[in-house]
Amino acid sequence: MKKEMYENAEKRAREFYKKAHITVLDTEPIEIADFGKDDFENIGLSLCVYINTERVCAKEMVLFPHQTCPEHKHVKTNGKEGKEETFRVRYGTVYLYVEGEGKKEDIKAKLPNTDTSVYHEIILHPGEQYTIYPNTLHWFQAGSEGAVISEFSTRSTDETDVFTDKSIIR
Repeated sequence: MKKEMYENAEKRAREFYKKAHITVLDTEPIEIADFGKDDFENIGLSLCVYINTERVCAKEMVLFPHQTCPEHKHVKTNGKEGKEETFRVRYGTVYLYVEGEGKKEDIKAKLPNTDTSVYHEIILHPGEQYTIYPNTLHWFQAGSEGAVISEFSTRSTDETDVFTDKSIIR
């Protein structure tokens, strides 16, 4: 990703935090993840990690309008169980897809330009939350206004996530 695009995405993410009434200090870094797809507006995620210790993680994530975090799961690594995470929506609408009943023809989100295989739809609005357990395939997308999601989880090791689309780079 070019530096100008990265800086623009970081600026926009900070604006979304303000819309959600979440204070992120100027000194706190915002990570911009494009997943190696070179299509950040559609496949990407912005995040600010508050804490990530051996036991807990807390972060704020921003999805721009209709932007998707691609399908993945958190697997057992180095003998440690995969990440368990709870998403709580702070702003916007989030379309979350997990393993279970559901057909892709029936989902409300726009199918992303990446491989997906799970279509059990959970629609989250501000104040609503959902817990995703280790080794569960999932992907999520913001609605038309974008979204801000607080994530509370066990230790985050994003570099060990297993993506359905093998062309994704984290």
